[in-house]
Amino acid sequence: MAHRTVAWGEVAAISPRWRLREALPDATDAASTTPESSMADNPKLRNIAIVAHVDHGKTTLVDHMLRQAGTFRDNEVVAERVMDSSDLEKERGITILAKNTSVVWKGTKINIVDTPGHADFGGEVERTLLMADGALLLVDAAEGPLPQTRFVLRKCLELGFPVIVVINKIDRSDARPKEVHGEVFDLFCDLDAKEEQALFPYVYAIGKLGLAKLELEDTATNLAPLFDMILEKIPPAPGDATAPLQILINNIDHDDYVGRLGIGRIVGGTVKANQPVALIKDGKIVKATIKVLSTFEGLKRVPAPELSAGEVLAIAGIEEIDVGDTIVDTSPGYEKRALPRIHVEQPTIKMRIGVNTSPFAGKSKASKYLTSRQLRERLVREVRKNLAIRMEETESPDTFMLLGRGELQLAILVETMRREGYEMQLGNPEVITSVVDGQLCEPMEHCIIDVPDNFIGVVTERLGERRGRMVKMSNPGYGRARLEYRVPSRGLIGFRGEFLTATRGTGLLNTSFDGWEPWGGMMMKRQCGAIVSDRMGTSTPYALHHLQARGQFFLVPGVEVYEGMIIGEHNRPNDTDVNAIKEKKLTNVRNHGKDENVMLASPKILSIETAMEWIDADELVEVTPDAVRVRKQILKVNMRPRRSEAIEDAQGQDA
Repeated sequence: MAHRTVAWGEVAAISPRWRLREALPDATDAASTTPESSMADNPKLRNIAIVAHVDHGKTTLVDHMLRQAGTFRDNEVVAERVMDSSDLEKERGITILAKNTSVVWKGTKINIVDTPGHADFGGEVERTLLMADGALLLVDAAEGPLPQTRFVLRKCLELGFPVIVVINKIDRSDARPKEVHGEVFDLFCDLDAKEEQALFPYVYAIGKLGLAKLELEDTATNLAPLFDMILEKIPPAPGDATAPLQILINNIDHDDYVGRLGIGRIVGGTVKANQPVALIKDGKIVKATIKVLSTFEGLKRVPAPELSAGEVLAIAGIEEIDVGDTIVDTSPGYEKRALPRIHVEQPTIKMRIGVNTSPFAGKSKASKYLTSRQLRERLVREVRKNLAIRMEETESPDTFMLLGRGELQLAILVETMRREGYEMQLGNPEVITSVVDGQLCEPMEHCIIDVPDNFIGVVTERLGERRGRMVKMSNPGYGRARLEYRVPSRGLIGFRGEFLTATRGTGLLNTSFDGWEPWGGMMMKRQCGAIVSDRMGTSTPYALHHLQARGQFFLVPGVEVYEGMIIGEHNRPNDTDVNAIKEKKLTNVRNHGKDENVMLASPKILSIETAMEWIDADELVEVTPDAVRVRKQILKVNMRPRRSEAIEDAQGQDA
């Protein structure tokens, strides 16, 4: 079956930069060239990763690939986005952890890695790409390439992957597939793709309907054109089955029956169940035995007696196994066969996490883990399996510094720990600074915003307050405008919720790292102050009713409060201490018509993520299994400095 690659006439009409590739060989000749497989390759095996920006349709497409390849019975009830299996993924509708699956098409097994699309989980993409030999790059036919599209494509090109571009969601009313195709080609040029990579094959698709076609005018009935293109354009899994055994571990999982699982790829050799092996980690060698050997078939792990080079597998029986370790056989010279360890990009944000010290610590019936030892052990376990997260000790034995890719990644970790029964308190997220040429510098973000035309003014005003500089503005039509800004990273912490409120949920905000600039001095993250309880007790409707004019509350009547606990957002820049437990004085004198009807506005209930974004440098988030509270670092009213002074002191220490 002949497949299309880049149509250079179309690119010339769409992209002003097509002349950069005039020296390339003819596209038709490149299209007819299929990847050559060596004698050592496995011709009946393909390994691919599906990468894209968040919400461009990766997991939905995998659903239909599994269905059409016959993974499920005809009468089997299958949940939507079946690869998003954890509770948090189902609740949020995003992929958090990279996962493995496989399908069989025309007798060839295709191992698939479904990767997260959110920038905060870029570490998952980086380490799991090593299990693949090619990639499907999904791009929304309306939104086009966005910052995370650039990030994942850059990683694929650095690994030398052939990339199949899937222009998805062509059924959208504002779809512009031809223009997006030109933008994708521009992106390949920007990233200095090799000649053979720049001649990328592509298909048009409607992922939610399971349709793919080579031309927009074609009639699509299924995903067969995409499957056939994978078999033709993605090379067979390389590796010599007769070579000494080498397995690189890319992921860690847990099974209730067999315990800790190491998921990786056989780089060379053959492995058998119950085979004695050596585990090489950071120069240390551990002798072990593979007790359970399994491979992926559909959504299941299936035990296998023997697997050879190129296959993706799961290994049980080695408790010391970690991401980046190498498993080798015990033949002579095995000590020198360690593969290079996996390295991911540096964290961009940090946050203090410590033992809960509030007056309500340990009062939740669901709390199981309260001490610094238990908290430290849990964080160490997380760092072992997630290379994008790091932990550092601080001057306090009860507090640790957690470093990650973004607020969402850290919030997901805290939410997971909370559901496991941990109590903790969190500081405000801060950017990680760097010293460049002897000068303290802060990271900058390239911010791409897509909003309706009538919200351009409010977005411009909000970003101006956060020291954002507009670098580009365009109007592609359809009543929406695209704005590009350069903003300090710390100016964007907490901005997403404010942005969605200002645009009434219609705006799209995407960011990517864009270099360093000298530190710009103190910046208040929040313009409004806090309403703080000045005593312990139970909040009453009477007290909250009379305090309503001061701002918006975070709680409802009947909730326990303590001194220093933040109960709402003040509508002025300063903090205010209030009595939230005041009750109406009762007398024995009946007075008709004097009772007020208490009408309270709906409170703003904070989640872990919104609380992290809301707090400033002098505040903390208290997290327990059944509550999320915000509080001042210094609880006593008479010992707490003014808000501006406290923030300046805290930011001065961090800088």
